[in-house]
Amino acid sequence: MAENENETDTSTFSAFDKTSTGFPTEQWEKKLKENEKTAIMTQPPEPHHSFVPRSMWASLLLITFLVSACCGVFLVMRPVAQCKKTQDSVAEKALLSMSKSKSSGPGIAWIKVRGVIAQDNSTGAFSRPSGAAAIAKRIRQATQDKDVKAIVLDINSPGGTVASVQNIYSELLKAKEQGKKVVALMRDVAASGGFYIAMAADKIVAEPGTITGSVGVIMQTSNVEGLFDKIGVKVTPITSGKYKDMGSAFRPMTDAEKAILQDMVNDTYTQFFAAVKAGRPDVKAEDLTEYTDGRVFTGQRAFNLGFVDKLGGEEEARLLAGELAGLEDPKIITTRGDDVREFIFSLGSTMENQTLAKQLQTLATPSVSYLWVN
Repeated sequence: MAENENETDTSTFSAFDKTSTGFPTEQWEKKLKENEKTAIMTQPPEPHHSFVPRSMWASLLLITFLVSACCGVFLVMRPVAQCKKTQDSVAEKALLSMSKSKSSGPGIAWIKVRGVIAQDNSTGAFSRPSGAAAIAKRIRQATQDKDVKAIVLDINSPGGTVASVQNIYSELLKAKEQGKKVVALMRDVAASGGFYIAMAADKIVAEPGTITGSVGVIMQTSNVEGLFDKIGVKVTPITSGKYKDMGSAFRPMTDAEKAILQDMVNDTYTQFFAAVKAGRPDVKAEDLTEYTDGRVFTGQRAFNLGFVDKLGGEEEARLLAGELAGLEDPKIITTRGDDVREFIFSLGSTMENQTLAKQLQTLATPSVSYLWVN
């Protein structure tokens, strides 16, 4: 009896479930199939997974941009291979066309000399052109610029190699021959080679506490023979003459070699002394002899002796240059783009380093210098 009741209830429920919507059985099943098809069509598509993550694409784009920017800067700044004479003339004309101040008219050129004066051996794309050749070129550009009536040489240097110092000195003399007035401004240090180039100026300005003087020549050689013996390295030179490796850092120097090098140092000192005597004709002979023995002295002592014309700083130097050139309130003529180039070169100065080979070359190659070494 109970089983019959259950069967009745199940059949009743099934019939009710199929017909509760008011559709016959055939229409009910058809409706279910249509709903299933609609559900399948309306399902969202599965997301497409890229083989490369988005972060990797962003990194690749950033690297591509940086490489393109570096290549562009390098192509703009690298020298173009062409005839030297043509290259110099084209470059100087281009720079002269940019060497205008914000307002037209006559003014003075302000040229800085910083650090040791030597030829620039840096080869990087962001290297700062700060060697003696770059300074001499700026002097030539100022000489050729008709708006430049005077040059202020802003010196903060202990000196440098003989040839590099004389290169700048010669360009200043040529500028004076072309009618430019030259004023030298001595900063913290203007010693030896820094003092030498100041001798080409019409007038010299220095602070009372400036370290200057050091009129003399120095040649420093190294001897690493003991160090090489400890690490088991031996250098065997093959030369065409007995003096070819004179001054070598890998063996002691003979007395004959010392005499030859001393004669060379004396000769370059004679050139230095002649430049001081020509640049400072009013200095007493006894003072000239006494204070050109390599000693350093203050700007105040230099003023008292006649090596310096005026005590002061950059404002005194600017006004003095204007006075010599006939300009009442002279403006400084600068090159457009100096700030941008200075920023680029400041990046390069932190990126450059000296290789071990270059350091060994510096040790092995002695140089004759107008340099104050303390």
